[in-house]
Amino acid sequence: MACLPAAPPALGLRRWLGLGFFMLLCLSLGYALEKKVVKTKVGEKVGLPCCHEIPSSESLHNYRVYWQKNTTKVVLAYAQGEMIFKHKQYENRTEMDIRNLTLWISPVEILDNGSYQCVVQQLRTLQNSFVVCDEPVTLFVTADFSKPNVTTEVSAKSCESTEMVVRCSSHGGFPRPKISGFLNNKSVVWNASWVSESSLSLYNVTGKLWLNVTKDVSFTCSVEYNGFAKSTSLLLQKTSNCIVPTVPPSYNVITASSIIIISFLLAITLAARYLPRRVCSYCSKHQDSVEEGVKECTKPPMSSKVSSETSSL
Repeated sequence: MACLPAAPPALGLRRWLGLGFFMLLCLSLGYALEKKVVKTKVGEKVGLPCCHEIPSSESLHNYRVYWQKNTTKVVLAYAQGEMIFKHKQYENRTEMDIRNLTLWISPVEILDNGSYQCVVQQLRTLQNSFVVCDEPVTLFVTADFSKPNVTTEVSAKSCESTEMVVRCSSHGGFPRPKISGFLNNKSVVWNASWVSESSLSLYNVTGKLWLNVTKDVSFTCSVEYNGFAKSTSLLLQKTSNCIVPTVPPSYNVITASSIIIISFLLAITLAARYLPRRVCSYCSKHQDSVEEGVKECTKPPMSSKVSSETSSL
């Protein structure tokens, strides 16, 4: 069985040192890139840091400094301590620190959003120079959106639920936002639309949502943009109350009830009409029998008459 020769100790040490240096370089670059991102809001003052600072033993006269945007548009330029150019878009809004070369912009506009680059050249002679540094810095400009306005419109309702359309709108912000919603702390998906004149102008956003509300629920609409957020919360109420309707009686029940009522009324009518006659007839017959009885009682007895006739003889 063959064995691979072991690596020399020096080679393994060099490999680990090289890997450690590479990781340190990556971390340093990552930290440098993180430092080169600046966030601000419309109307504020912001400073964009340059990649070089002029030592106290030197002056701006020994340098050329160019601040440019998107590598195509020069914002301003200095040569031998004097400003030789400034873009009209930045007139009366920009200045540069003559020591650390920071570019100050005030007030910030949405059009200032983008990538900038600080290019520093050191002059050896009037004709000879070399680049000291050339690094970008990204400026993120934010404009606050208005507080979301939430409206509801009931499209259908029943005893069990209420169907409604919920709209959430916000305007006057930058950059393009993300709209989100929460129903009882559960995320919901919006049908969102955005309106903007261009990619570097203010946005208006509107979200639409269809909900089937079976009980009163808490609802929140949020507009998120560049690490900021504006939210509005409200209570969505179920508008219908469950009132059980009375069931009308069936046709057969109505018919039978009508027959019974009519029969009852007819019976009362007949009883009221014929019963007094029968009672009166019975009373008259009974009175006649009583009178005959009285007459019989008042007649003289026959035996007395016979006795008197016999005595006379």
